[in-house]
Amino acid sequence: MPRLYIDKEFLPGYAKLEKTVQRAVDKALDMFGQHTHAGLHLEKLRNPKDQRIRTIRITDFWRGVVLAPEQGDEYLLLTVLPHDKANAFATSKKFTVNQVLGVLEVRDQTALEGFEPALAQVAGATADRLFDRVNDSDLTRLGVDKELLPIVRLLTSEDHLLALSALLPEPQYNALVALASGMSAEEAWQELSAYLVDAEPPETIDQDDLAAAIERTPDRYVSVSGPEELADILAHPFAVWRVFLHPRQRRVAYRPSHRGPVLVSGGAGTGKTVTVLHRAVFLAKRLPPGDGKDILVTTFTRGLAESLAEQLRLLVDDEAVLARIDVLNVDRFANQVVSAAEGGHPDIVDQPTYTRLWQAASRATGGALSASFLQSEWEQVILAQALPDRDAYLGCDRPGRGRPVRTHSPTRQQAWSAIAGVLDELRRFGQRTHWQVAEQAAELLAKRSAPPYRHVLVDEGQDLHPTQWRLLRRAVARGADDMFIVSDPNQRIYANQVSLARLGIEVRGRSNRLTVSYRTTHEILSWSVRMLAGLPAQGLDDAEDTLAGYHSPMHGRRPVVQPFPDRYAEQEGIVTKVREWLDAGVEPHAVGIAVRTTAKVKEIRAALRDAGIPNTAPSGVRVNTMHKMKGLEYRCVLVAGVDAGTVPASAALTPRDEDPVAHGQDLHRERCLLFVACTRARDALHLTHAGPPSPFLT
Repeated sequence: MPRLYIDKEFLPGYAKLEKTVQRAVDKALDMFGQHTHAGLHLEKLRNPKDQRIRTIRITDFWRGVVLAPEQGDEYLLLTVLPHDKANAFATSKKFTVNQVLGVLEVRDQTALEGFEPALAQVAGATADRLFDRVNDSDLTRLGVDKELLPIVRLLTSEDHLLALSALLPEPQYNALVALASGMSAEEAWQELSAYLVDAEPPETIDQDDLAAAIERTPDRYVSVSGPEELADILAHPFAVWRVFLHPRQRRVAYRPSHRGPVLVSGGAGTGKTVTVLHRAVFLAKRLPPGDGKDILVTTFTRGLAESLAEQLRLLVDDEAVLARIDVLNVDRFANQVVSAAEGGHPDIVDQPTYTRLWQAASRATGGALSASFLQSEWEQVILAQALPDRDAYLGCDRPGRGRPVRTHSPTRQQAWSAIAGVLDELRRFGQRTHWQVAEQAAELLAKRSAPPYRHVLVDEGQDLHPTQWRLLRRAVARGADDMFIVSDPNQRIYANQVSLARLGIEVRGRSNRLTVSYRTTHEILSWSVRMLAGLPAQGLDDAEDTLAGYHSPMHGRRPVVQPFPDRYAEQEGIVTKVREWLDAGVEPHAVGIAVRTTAKVKEIRAALRDAGIPNTAPSGVRVNTMHKMKGLEYRCVLVAGVDAGTVPASAALTPRDEDPVAHGQDLHRERCLLFVACTRARDALHLTHAGPPSPFLT
């Protein structure tokens, strides 16, 4: 039986095909897989750059492109395209085995040869070349193909190197970028070693061993063991695409052991979530036999937890492994702990009531202290520091708070009295906030003889409150592999400023950073990053976190911002755009629409419903607030209502004259929120606004 491998990038392409073409692909691959001589189905091409490239007939109009070995029975399905495009793709590409890493690489040989005369002309008029200080032996030692050395030697600027980014193999391009930035060959190798599946490069590399090279490239190619697995992959192509690991992520997820808590940071789409899931499965598989839940995978919201559980089932179908893993958002975990102690679920105060309580507290001060100031003092000072009483608050430091309030001052005493009034009202009605429940749950766990879990893994850690961190710290015993945390400070959309060290979670020396986005194209990513205006964020490890070096190897269309004269015209435009994507073969559930307010959610859902477009879970177009888009991803994303009156939301901003520091933090959080919404997109990003655009778009 022939062995089939599939290029990861084939999967989203397959998902875009019309159903009739998908069925033809399924039939062709089934016949291919069952034939004792699979090569009989393959057609040679005239003058290809790689003699091993073949095509396979799907229909009269569609062709598959396959990399076939000179000998052996392994085949790699690369893509399915219309006949002429398939031939153009097949004849232009050249596949090689990286002489240092052993991974399978592809380059656009035809385009590179077309570039060379122009580069030679520029180089002939320039004295200095980009890699004059680098000798050939260092280039080849870093895996740069000897056939590419002539064109590399013609480069005169980093702009010219950037122009080749989509044509060169990713490891070779990144090695050249490292050298061009001033790194030594040794420093560049440290960057390049992330592409190794194992810690060390292979001892021997056979340039003709296609199967071995593919096995060393698990972030790009998936092995298909048989017809059933192939059918399952093709039934859920976009979902399968989401659980791949890049070697850099794999090194973090599959390290045999970490000596204590680990922090993994990275921008949107760098694979933090899938790294968490792989780590959870890795830890679960090596647990001794047992009948309990030993691992907690947690995150901020219920929706994110449900998404984690769904992806976990895509990653592993072994019920014994899944039975060892709890996937709960942190509020639900806290509720379970408190409910077990009290014999009933805690009554959580609803948001309108909570807001009214703080407004009443402000009135009790005669308006001297605003509702937002009092609420923040309670949440970000008293609760955050677990201050037990009035005296502790009156004498405490208030890190991160912009409005200066001296210790034991009348203002502080007035604030405490107003805050105490709110707490008395909550107690009178038997209600609590989620953060109060988390604090109580942490205290309950501290009294237990043993914590409930062996390992705790946290996704979207930047948005958790200190009370929740104290709970998670007490949910697992201190020791090797106790906590595995991923976060992106540039996606912080809540007011929580956290230092893990102050909470007894020491990650210094065990921090990892992911810099390559595998979800979002370069065009979407670079456009979205500019909305953050270059402002750094504070990491959980107390270090300043920027998006320096954050990039994507994928290319696509630039984002589109579409203005409308009013919200009714905007609604029609949204319906038109969504229908355009669906008509192009995008699955409805792979389309996400993000808005700033719940009112806008209802408005757009009604417009889609009136147009006959399904928009209910699990199969319809997803319409949600920007907050609820956190941690999710879609092929196509439309961000609606990005106008000056809505983004930033005025209600989310502390008045500048009340607290300029808090105002700046709130404004940056609103930028982060829009950044989060935009970076949910993989293939296409479309933004709309009615009237003047948000200042973040300019």
